[in-house]
Amino acid sequence: MAQPRKLHDKYFLMAKAEGYLARSAYKLKEIQERGKIIWPGDRVLDLGCAPGSWMQVACEIAGPRGRIIGIDLQEVRADLGPNVRTIVGDAFKTEPAVLLAAAAKEGVPPEKHKMFDVVLSDMAPNTSGHGDDLVSSRLCRRVLELLPGVLKPGGHLAMKIFEGAEHPVVLHETKAVFRDARSFKPHACRDVSRETYIVAYGYSGATTRESKVPKGLAPAKPAPRPGWGA
Repeated sequence: MAQPRKLHDKYFLMAKAEGYLARSAYKLKEIQERGKIIWPGDRVLDLGCAPGSWMQVACEIAGPRGRIIGIDLQEVRADLGPNVRTIVGDAFKTEPAVLLAAAAKEGVPPEKHKMFDVVLSDMAPNTSGHGDDLVSSRLCRRVLELLPGVLKPGGHLAMKIFEGAEHPVVLHETKAVFRDARSFKPHACRDVSRETYIVAYGYSGATTRESKVPKGLAPAKPAPRPGWGA
């Protein structure tokens, strides 16, 4: 019999006490502690940013010289500071130029808009209990397809994916366009959750279509704790 989900666990209580909009803030904090995906002054794009906890963490790390842009179908109502801007919209239907313009300083012409240093995605499908991992893998592939228009060469990525048959394939596809890519399951993930994260460094600027995934790629083992997975 499945164990009941604990809504008010220690991360929920910590988020309330420390002023974060959601417990998910601690997932990004663990990713950052493990591999420093964000640096001071970075431009960060958060796909599926609501309710805004990842933007809070990104803003803390990037500092006053950084720029944090979030996009979500839902409005983020919280005031996250002058260097944070949110867009209501579909990340996959919004032109990359719109996202780049949101991060640019006022008066900078479009041809000089800089690309993002980091792309984050904590997006997940509406869980049904059946085929959620397949929908999650499709979301990740759409993130990878978006990268050429928004992420600078050498940039970094962190995106949520559900464990399942497609997880190792998506990880391989990510490795094909980054210098290094690994799976990591933060302790802040609920014990009953299948979610994990692909964290990647050193974007090549290529697309996954330029690489071939070997047929019959075996499912990866769950990422070990603590530390990086393979």
